[in-house]
Parts: sequence; C-alpha cells; structure tokens
Amino acid sequence: MIEIDGSFGEGGGQILRTALSLSCLLNKPFRIVNIRKGRKNPGLMPQHLTSVKALQLLSDAAVSGDYKGSTELTFSPRKIREGDFSFDIGTAGSTMLVLQTAIPALMRADRQSSLMLRGGTHVPFSPSFHYVSEVFAPVIARIGVNVKMSIESYGFYPKGGGIIRADIMPANKLRPLRIPQRGRILRINGYSRAVNLPLSIAERQKNSALERISSGLPDLSCPVDIEAAASKAFGTGTFIFIKAESEHSIAGFTCLGERGKKAESVGEDAAIEFIEYYRSDGALDPYLSDQIVLYLSMCEGESIFTTSRITDHLMTNLWVIGLFHQFEWFIEGEKGKPGRVAIWGNPPYINRSI
Repeated sequence: MIEIDGSFGEGGGQILRTALSLSCLLNKPFRIVNIRKGRKNPGLMPQHLTSVKALQLLSDAAVSGDYKGSTELTFSPRKIREGDFSFDIGTAGSTMLVLQTAIPALMRADRQSSLMLRGGTHVPFSPSFHYVSEVFAPVIARIGVNVKMSIESYGFYPKGGGIIRADIMPANKLRPLRIPQRGRILRINGYSRAVNLPLSIAERQKNSALERISSGLPDLSCPVDIEAAASKAFGTGTFIFIKAESEHSIAGFTCLGERGKKAESVGEDAAIEFIEYYRSDGALDPYLSDQIVLYLSMCEGESIFTTSRITDHLMTNLWVIGLFHQFEWFIEGEKGKPGRVAIWGNPPYINRSI
C-alpha cells in the first residue's frame, strides 16, 4: 500500500487526482492522508469525490473515506473496465479535472470508452474545456494517447450545468516527447464568449486582448484571430481563450469573467499571460508542463521540453509519480522562471495486459 501525505508541496487536489490515475493505470493501491490540508475548506469536495467515484467504477476499486470533507482515503483498484459512462458532479466543479484523472486509467482498457460529464466547463483554478481539447489533447496524441472531445453546454460557477463528452482510445506503447525549442509562432486564434449575456461583452474582451497583444508585442508577425460570440446555456458567464500555435508546440491561456471585473480586464489578463509565455521562449506553457509529466514517465526513452515557468504543481506532480514507479527527471532552472525539463521514463505501462 503506497502511503501519501496530501499536504506535500502545494498540497492541493492534484496530488489525489494523480494518485487515482496512477493507481488504476499500474494497479497499485494507495492511502492518502491530509487531503487538501492547507486549503480554506480542507478535504474532499464534490469534484474530488466525483473523480474518486468515477475511478472506483472504472477500476472496480475498494474504497474507504469517500465522503465530503474527508481528509483520508484508501483506494484499491482491481480491473479496468471499458464502456460508456456518465458522471454528474452536481456543482460547478471542474469536468476537465475529472476527465484528466480518468484518461490514464481508460487508456489501459481493451476498447474505446466514452465519458459524459456534467458540471463546470470553464471554472476557476482548473483548465477550461477549450484548453484541454485544443492544447492538452493534441499534445498527448503525440505521445500516443488519443482523446476526442465535444461540448454540448457551457457550465460556469456557481450553477454548473455544463455537459462535455470524451472518447478515450486504448493506448499501447507511449512515445517520448522532445520539444526543446518552441520555434516561431505561426498563428494565434481563440474564442471570446458571453453566455446568456450581451454579445458586446465578448466583443470588449476580444478587442482588449487584441490591443494588449499588439501594444505588448509590436514585432509579432503572425496572424491573430479571436472569434467573439454570444451563446445560451444553463447559467451565465464569460471567458476568453487564446491559443498560440508555434513550429513545435501549442500553448493556451484562459481568463474567466466574474462579477465586478470589467470585460476589458478579462481580455487583457489572457493577453498578458500569452505575452509572458512568448517572451520566455519556453515551448510549453506552465499548465501543460505539469499535466504532461505523468505520461512522459511512462515512455521508454528520454523526453525533453522547455517551459515558460517552473511551478509548484510541476514539482509536486513529479514527487507523486515517483511514489508509484521509478523514473528519472532533471529540472534546469528556478521555480517561477523559465526552465528545461528532462525525463527518462521507466515504462511499467507497456500494454493493456498488466
């Protein structure tokens, strides 16, 4: 039984999610204590419980401590099952975090599986649907993990109500990833949305982002196109998503509207994140860097990438992965600054028969 201190490093829910993913992928039970100990509301929240319940069903796991507010959990998987599954978080909790937890388990299944998830699609402190579908999914496809995604309805805090679907294909041997250089930025595109709100808000977000990019990077020579639109859904909300495609990589930046925040600030904040990424010369944005290392640890051979920022999330995720199986990693650079990451995978996951 692997023992995990959930207060290690940044001490958030990602420790639990990574543990659930690897437990199912490698068929290794674990016990975690101090779950989200440093958070304002410690313990398991609805979106964490949904991840636990989902992985329990997918792996026929024996579980204890799976209740709201619990700071301790044991999880013992048995056999991964494929099929069509539906999970409702019941709040605006992130559907994307539940999906990212389930992908490593389902890529071990014998056949394609489908997930329908209800909850938040564009909510704080988690990747947006557009980031996962247009940045994360294309990059893990290069490793050998194929996920197709669609969205039926947006879901924002506090009502949720979003609906997404994802098809996860089985994966056999994974390929290492080598992106030591980003290369030239080829194009920038994205979406500005106002849901159950006036189109003018989406237009203001878009225009502000375009103006900030133009003034901050006057020498940028690639096409820039952000689509503004108004949509209908269960609740109200706005967001802007900016995607930067380069010669060797993809990066994404999302900013959400909130009560009291001007539309211009929403657009500007997303643009500032892109500008910081651009000036760093890193190939991967800081969010993808910590999300990708689980997969790279399973690859045979050396993976290398540069990142625009070394984060606590990255360091914590590497620590958790190391509790489940042996692999080597090296980081060149300081926390909070651009850096280079090398991972020498030790693939305990070669085929679906383990």
